[in-house]
Amino acid sequence: MIIQENFLKKLRSAFDLNIYEVKIWTALLSRGIATAGELSDISNVPRSRSYDVLESLEKKGFVIMKLGKPIKYIAVQPEEVIKRVKERVKHSTEAKLTHLTNVKEDPLFREIELLFKTGIEHIDPTSLAGSVKGRENIYDHLDTMLQNAKKTVTIMTTPEDLLRQFDRLRLRFKKLKEKGVKIRIAAPASEEVKKRVNEIKQIADLRSINPIRGRFVIIDSKEILSVITDDKTTHENYDTAIWTNTPFFAHALETMFDFLWENKKA
Repeated sequence: MIIQENFLKKLRSAFDLNIYEVKIWTALLSRGIATAGELSDISNVPRSRSYDVLESLEKKGFVIMKLGKPIKYIAVQPEEVIKRVKERVKHSTEAKLTHLTNVKEDPLFREIELLFKTGIEHIDPTSLAGSVKGRENIYDHLDTMLQNAKKTVTIMTTPEDLLRQFDRLRLRFKKLKEKGVKIRIAAPASEEVKKRVNEIKQIADLRSINPIRGRFVIIDSKEILSVITDDKTTHENYDTAIWTNTPFFAHALETMFDFLWENKKA
């Protein structure tokens, strides 16, 4: 049986199987019922491994062992397999979430928090800097920064990134506004932004700064998240940002932002 490698890779990713498991499973799907030896021959999986692989697939709910001699295996209907995999993932995720919640109440968590607070006191504020790679990671880090905002959030961004930020962090921005945090966003105008300008202005002050393209966020005139790649030409996985905690530079950058802000129409 010849199955394209790309197809096998997709199945491995979708169902969290190793290469032997996916080969044996697809071989059994093509036959419906077969012995371990037959499946080994069809899939090119070593016979010495086929029994272990079938046992693993049985535990995961992909196959059923038929009683009798010789022992044969029956493929479970794919739709049923998906239901079982979804249920397994659900239980696994719930268990991990429960474990993480319980960890926070454990004395061990308080000890590692104490270690962090003790260590952070010895760090020179000017050395608090780091890089964040990948657009999803950048948004996650930005969300963490926004959670700690007390007075102001200053954003310069591209029209594409403005809409992504707004959709991704809308609830966070809304909570900040309710807390009285002043949010200012400067971005070049685009047809897509114009269509949603009223929606955005409900939670932030927005002004057009054509034709400047740049991406940075300043929190409370202290923290800066500056994206150093162009989202027009860079794949989202390679988007890169620099995070710094430097009030001196943040104040200087915000002063330049203020100049642009006051000279642009709302």
